[in-house]
Amino acid sequence: MNVVMIGTGYVGLVTGLGFAKLGHRVACVDTDVAKIARLDRGETPFYEPGLPELLREMQEAGRVVFATDLADVIGGAEIIMIAVGTPAGRDGFADLSYVEAAADCIGKLLDHEALVVLKSSVPVGTNRDVLARVRRAMGAAGREALTSVVTIASLPEFLRPGFALRDFMEPDRVVIGADDAVAQQTLDRLHDGIKATRAFLSLESAELAKYAANALLATKVSFINEIANIAERTGADVREVARAVGMDRRIGPHFLQAGIGYGGSCFPKDVSALHQMAGTTGYEFKLLSAVIEVNNAQRERFVSRVAEELDGVRGRRLAVWGLAFKGGTDDVRGSSAIDVVQRLVGLGAEIVAYDPEGMELARRTLPASVQFATTAVDATTGADALLVLTDWPEFKDVSFAAVHDRMAEPRVFDGRNHLADSGLKEFGFTYHGVGLGSRE
Repeated sequence: MNVVMIGTGYVGLVTGLGFAKLGHRVACVDTDVAKIARLDRGETPFYEPGLPELLREMQEAGRVVFATDLADVIGGAEIIMIAVGTPAGRDGFADLSYVEAAADCIGKLLDHEALVVLKSSVPVGTNRDVLARVRRAMGAAGREALTSVVTIASLPEFLRPGFALRDFMEPDRVVIGADDAVAQQTLDRLHDGIKATRAFLSLESAELAKYAANALLATKVSFINEIANIAERTGADVREVARAVGMDRRIGPHFLQAGIGYGGSCFPKDVSALHQMAGTTGYEFKLLSAVIEVNNAQRERFVSRVAEELDGVRGRRLAVWGLAFKGGTDDVRGSSAIDVVQRLVGLGAEIVAYDPEGMELARRTLPASVQFATTAVDATTGADALLVLTDWPEFKDVSFAAVHDRMAEPRVFDGRNHLADSGLKEFGFTYHGVGLGSRE
């Protein structure tokens, strides 16, 4: 099939290359000239394991091309997929301006039968609005007679940063939202080679399913953080509690890791969007209100604990390990680590940070006073405390003896419980995790 992918961000690029790997011919379009130039050179614009190799493989196979103008690649396209950003606006609603701009552009140029597919996470009703915009633009361009051969479908994504390629090729399910059998069959064939259950839903159900999935996972995170706060007061170990709870097949072990809360480019905006969407229907989603409240409070609780243990952080030198929202990615959007650092800087702390992949993007977000180290160990030189804010595997492999010798005071505040089993007390550290009760 001939596929056009509008947007070469995280979802668009991974998905586009994934479909190329399945044997389709894919043209990826983006208005960012510099990004397209990098991709043409075989360079990926963000960190994702295995993606650079797949990019070069697909370029050599001639199954992927990149363009800055949709007009150059839309001819002959059977599927035109929109995978642009839908960031949260100030009011918490999803900003659909990029989606709407893509729809208008498609309508101005499209002159043949095609299936328009929304890959972006969007509120319920957006697919139908996009189809109306495309057809309206086609009519304005004098092609109103062709509008009936253009259809719409929803194909929500469920990619995890750090595991995106595996999630594309080996997903738990493929959710397809469409009103007609032809669109369903087209997207089913598009996924030939992927052995996963197809869930055929209505447009509205597919749109809501994406938000519901992320909201439920975020709820699990906030729930286990509430349990962690009880564990600290009762002497229990939240890790043991989570392990026991996760053995129940109805619950499962995933997203039951206590810490400084969820973050990233999806959970915060999708939870907020669903919460706002419910409000527009006149329904008060009290559970999601609590999920958001708990998540924000968890970060504040962590910062307050650091400040309390250090008798204030003004003028204190703090080493920070981890800025990305999770290990395995350079994505700092919505990162809990970034939020914690900003709060500490606001309290007068001197921050020296290190992240294996996320420092370049973090520089654009953090205050100019934040310093960056070239290694994890270097970041701890002269530090009054070490804060672990992202669960990068390499943090477990450093020489803790060397870290101890570098620090002014050997204290560790672990916002991910990442080093809980690293025997830090044996190296002379005072260790503070999240929800570890009397075992800290």
